[in-house]
Amino acid sequence: MKLPSSGKVLVRWLKRRLPATLFARSLLIIVLPVALMQIAVTYVFFDAHWQTVTARLSEGLAGDIAWAVETYKDDPGPESFARLSQRAEDSMGLSIALQPGRRLPLKRRDPPVLLEAFFAPIDRSLDRALSERLDAPFWFDTTRYPAYVDIRVGVQGGVMRVLAPRERAFATQGHIFVLWMTVATVLLTAVALLFIRNQVRAIERLASAAEAFGRGHDAPAFKPHGAREVRAAANAFLDMRGRIQRHIEQRTALLASVSHDLRTPLTRLKLALALSEPNKRTAEMKRDLAEMEHMVDEYLAFARGEGGEAAETLRLRPLIEAVSEGARALGAQVTVRADPDLEATARPNALKRALANLVLNAAAHGERVEVSAQRVSGAAVEITVDDDGPGIPAEQHEEAFKAFARLDASRNQNTKGVGLGLAIARDVARGHGGDITLDRSPLGGLRAVVRLPG
Repeated sequence: MKLPSSGKVLVRWLKRRLPATLFARSLLIIVLPVALMQIAVTYVFFDAHWQTVTARLSEGLAGDIAWAVETYKDDPGPESFARLSQRAEDSMGLSIALQPGRRLPLKRRDPPVLLEAFFAPIDRSLDRALSERLDAPFWFDTTRYPAYVDIRVGVQGGVMRVLAPRERAFATQGHIFVLWMTVATVLLTAVALLFIRNQVRAIERLASAAEAFGRGHDAPAFKPHGAREVRAAANAFLDMRGRIQRHIEQRTALLASVSHDLRTPLTRLKLALALSEPNKRTAEMKRDLAEMEHMVDEYLAFARGEGGEAAETLRLRPLIEAVSEGARALGAQVTVRADPDLEATARPNALKRALANLVLNAAAHGERVEVSAQRVSGAAVEITVDDDGPGIPAEQHEEAFKAFARLDASRNQNTKGVGLGLAIARDVARGHGGDITLDRSPLGGLRAVVRLPG
């Protein structure tokens, strides 16, 4: 069933307002129903029980006061009033006093703002009961005395004042019920917090271990924790990590064998050409052999990737300067801007290989190269390589990162290249948990931005 547009808007609004973390959502799932249940139970208690009991008590108190007023009207003498007061004190717990010449107060005393919602039902119940039982004007105050209710009734010649115990006017144990409900809610919420925090911590550990593995960092202390499903996911992650590590080790061993097998015949060919009589054909063969050796090196570098190298904290300025020397050897004017104390956590050889590909590529296609490094949001680091070469059109930026991609002639002046430089650089950056993006350089050529996480 499809929701109407207003329903979809409401659902989107709710999704935006809901908490984003698993801990907050789990807490909401547990605490919200408990809180709603407590509110409903409290409301039912006050509406169906507390107010009913209060109304019955108010009616009983109003009946006793009406009896006292009627008895005094029948015999207003001092001796009769004394007997009335004594009987009310002994049998009903009421303190009755006659105040000759007094008048009823003009208005009632307002309860405190915080207690207004609590006293309003009491006042309404007592006012309704007294109005039904008394024909004379009356006034009462439920807030002045902590243990008593002050009720005054206009009689002939003055005012009859009645001090009644508070428990005779309304049920005084309602706040105890609310207190117990509040304490129970707090205890249940605290228990829920402990259990949810324990379960979420297991998921956070799994996420941290996966993120560390994605950056090439090892997490040997990681062990499955938490609920059965979380432990199953952690065990699956450990199995996957083991398979990937075995695959990398097998690939590295295979590449070492291939490298040895390929370099041996290449070395024999180079030796044979060196011993041959120099001529035009041998010169062409030497160029082809050098190009073949370069291509093999690039293929192996691309396939080797990060090679299991351990990550470490290193200073970027010396690494960038070392890479820039190779670009200067090609005749390019290289400028380096980086704080000498700027550090990043990376695999030194892999990062050097990626930066070398970017800087040498910039030097091969331009005369001016600018390399800068700076810390950006949080602990992340950005390394920017600019050149004044022909650049790459924006629609071909993603194509340039593909392995063996051959772009237009403006970026393919280096005939020795096989289209793996940017692919290797991006592979290294993503292996560190970062990425590489291309843009238009302020120098007029290509800008490559390497972003490394903190």
